[in-house]
Amino acid sequence: MSSLVRRLLLVSCAAAAALLLPSCATTNDPMVQAQIEARRMAIASEPRGDWYIGRRYHIPRTQFWGYLRRPGQSWDEAKLVIFNEFTHLQPDRVYEEPTDGSPAHGYDHNYEYRIYGNFTGDTVYDPNSDIFLPEFRLTNHQLISANPGWLFNPKEKYDGRRLLRNEPGLW
Repeated sequence: MSSLVRRLLLVSCAAAAALLLPSCATTNDPMVQAQIEARRMAIASEPRGDWYIGRRYHIPRTQFWGYLRRPGQSWDEAKLVIFNEFTHLQPDRVYEEPTDGSPAHGYDHNYEYRIYGNFTGDTVYDPNSDIFLPEFRLTNHQLISANPGWLFNPKEKYDGRRLLRNEPGLW
């Protein structure tokens, strides 16, 4: 059985189980609970390796790239990062305001990538968001999905002006 078929089967089973089993989460909406459980099961079945799963999170005029987590980790454990592009450019390294009709910087908001590289151990200041973030040295990337769905919660709403959560250890 292919990994895609196996993953779809796991997600379907998880969604059905979430509807039938009681939940400990803060919401009582069974549809939300089913989505959360399906996501949890999909993440748990991810192949492991020496890479990160990255989700682009674009807010205009900020320097951070988005969130990184290890395969199998929840998005709740992800870190908001700034990329060091010395060895490889970030996926959307294009003009902020192109004049030729090509995509603009941030076109890939919410895209999901397989990200290769390592944390440098340094903290970098983003003056436009007024936060210090971990620096990640990017060495390569591969697009996983251009439409992966919600990030932290099925009911979240992106407004292009603020983060969806208070970043742990920042405030």
